[in-house]
Amino acid sequence: MADIALVFHWAPEQMQGMALHELMDWRERAIERWERTHGA
Repeated sequence: MADIALVFHWAPEQMQGMALHELMDWRERAIERWERTHGA
């Protein structure tokens, strides 16, 4: 959840109701965005 919060600026409350598979999908998106922005 920290990856998602850092990249998308979401508070924990915004992610609280998400299912695990949804969180994992958003985490993957966060990693991809971070790598595009900051290099891998």
